[in-house]
Amino acid sequence: MKKIARYWLVIALLWIVNQAKAQYVYDYKRTGDIYYEAKDYYSAAQYYTKALGTFKIKPEQILPYAVERKGKETGKIKDYETVIYRLGESYRQYNDFGNAEKYYEQAVSFNNNTLFPQARFWYGICLRANGKYPEALEQLKQFKQQYTHTDDISNRATLEISCCEFAIAEASRVPGFTIVKLGGDLNGGGANYAPATIGKNMLLYTSSRPDSSMMQKKAKKANPYINNLFMAMGSGNSFSDSKELNIPEAKGMDQGAATVSPDGNTIYLTRWTTQNNIKLAAVYISTRTGDKWSEPKSLGQNVNVEGYSSMQPFVTTDGKYLLFASNRPGGMGKNDLWYCMLENGTPGPARNLGTVINTRDEEQAPFYDAEKKALIFSSDGRVGLGGLDFYRSEGDMGNWGTPKNLGIPLNSAKDDLYYTAVDKMHPMTKGYISSDRESVCCLELFGIKKINKTINGLILDCDNNLPLTGAKVTLLDTILQKVLQQITLNETGRYSFEVEAKKHYKIMAEKENYFSKAIYVNTDDLVRIDSMENPTICLKHFEIGKPIILKDIYYDFDKATLRPQSLIVLDTVVAIMLDNPNIIIEMSAHTDSKGKDAYNVKLSQRRAQSCVDYLISRGISTSRMIAKGYGKTRPIAPNTLPDGKDNPEGRQLNRRTEFKVLRVTQVSK
Repeated sequence: MKKIARYWLVIALLWIVNQAKAQYVYDYKRTGDIYYEAKDYYSAAQYYTKALGTFKIKPEQILPYAVERKGKETGKIKDYETVIYRLGESYRQYNDFGNAEKYYEQAVSFNNNTLFPQARFWYGICLRANGKYPEALEQLKQFKQQYTHTDDISNRATLEISCCEFAIAEASRVPGFTIVKLGGDLNGGGANYAPATIGKNMLLYTSSRPDSSMMQKKAKKANPYINNLFMAMGSGNSFSDSKELNIPEAKGMDQGAATVSPDGNTIYLTRWTTQNNIKLAAVYISTRTGDKWSEPKSLGQNVNVEGYSSMQPFVTTDGKYLLFASNRPGGMGKNDLWYCMLENGTPGPARNLGTVINTRDEEQAPFYDAEKKALIFSSDGRVGLGGLDFYRSEGDMGNWGTPKNLGIPLNSAKDDLYYTAVDKMHPMTKGYISSDRESVCCLELFGIKKINKTINGLILDCDNNLPLTGAKVTLLDTILQKVLQQITLNETGRYSFEVEAKKHYKIMAEKENYFSKAIYVNTDDLVRIDSMENPTICLKHFEIGKPIILKDIYYDFDKATLRPQSLIVLDTVVAIMLDNPNIIIEMSAHTDSKGKDAYNVKLSQRRAQSCVDYLISRGISTSRMIAKGYGKTRPIAPNTLPDGKDNPEGRQLNRRTEFKVLRVTQVSK
């Protein structure tokens, strides 16, 4: 009896243990739900992954609209589907798009468009974030067809479809920059972002690398990953000796995303706290005395509005403006870009940069290029490669041009933001950015450099074929008719301009008392090579009132009708007039001594007028030309020889057409 009793006791204990284990395992899902609702998505993902091992679901039970499902779905299947979907959601929320894609793919396979109606949208977003643009485009189009609601997700799907189409087209574009992940000790541990240059060899940046003191104390309740400002020494794409900036910290607050005043003695920085996944940020100011920085102070209500965030400050190189991002009231959407005028470092009232720049979504991390008058910022509310992309808008604080996506490789399928220049006086040649393109979780620092493509050429004097020292050569955009670069030639007579591939440019060469000349350049060949040699240009010298003979101008006998070959010569005059809009000319015709004086004057006048009429037909203004017939009054060679015989060669020289510059006017620009 005792043996039997012990037997049943063991059976009972095993049953209790198994039940306890089953209950404990099932709690993985319940625990995951708790973390999920608390928006701790990293912990939720860990528990949901463990919970998957508790389900014994046959493959045919989770197929879409499976015929095997008879009657009402079991709670077990619903729980399994919920765990799969929430795993996708959890991984996406902390930017692990690789794992998120895997679980969303499963979710759309059993989604009946009512349980998880947005699963296919997020599946498409993850595919896009992983650089799988054709697959993302297919999923997003399918979602758009199936989704019946009109809401933010529906609107976003339309934008994301355009982004995928843009990215597919962008893949064939020639990159204008190289991009390299910064070496040294900058990108070690946590997130590293928001670079700002100080001097030539110093980089200020924000890092969330773990606090060593907290790690040593094994502080279980405190978060060791605190954002703070760091400095590193170096140049190019390598920086080392990273150290925390000697600036006071605030307990319980992160700080970073800073900018430095032009004199290097003031830092404008962001301080923030995060509670329940909601960040509240404000812009602070700290000044330097010696090698120490003062306790940061809030910039006040013109920048910081209570209950809202202001962050990512930038001060222009002239110290006149402070730009920042904020979700304060009066904006267009989430975070907008704003600016204040600075008076001795103190900001005036904030003004929104307007609807040309700001969208309903995120605009962040402004940088203003004072030399080129261009704003560089990041946005996820426009057509781009995905996530936050860099855009550029030309203009000033009161008037902006349409922002242009800066394309690959500056932008990627993930987040790209916080641009700064190596030399703020000559931006967009070398600089640094932040991007999470190579990371699952965090922003990292990259160096960028513009790929130098050049067009080169030689300017000569037409009369002696020597280099034309002192000539001014200008590179213009043929679409905007805008001056891009301008140089004065040295004794070599050579010029060189940095340009972009697959563009059309105009090169204008000019010098005082020379006829200016333009050539047009197509840089398609620069796709394959780094430099192009343009045709040599020669400039013709002129003197006011001195005639220039036009050779090979022919008329029918005793008529003023121009022969076809004469038009080719006159086209050179057309080119001169177009390239030199400030000159007034006289077009003149001459005869030899045969015929009566009055008749020769009338004939030459009609011939000169024929030349002027042709120039008018080619678009030259009548106000810039005078027709004058001189008959036989101004010979340049004898019509007869000393012995009285006829001189055919002399008469030939006298039957001529000329033009001369009468005056040079000022042309308004």
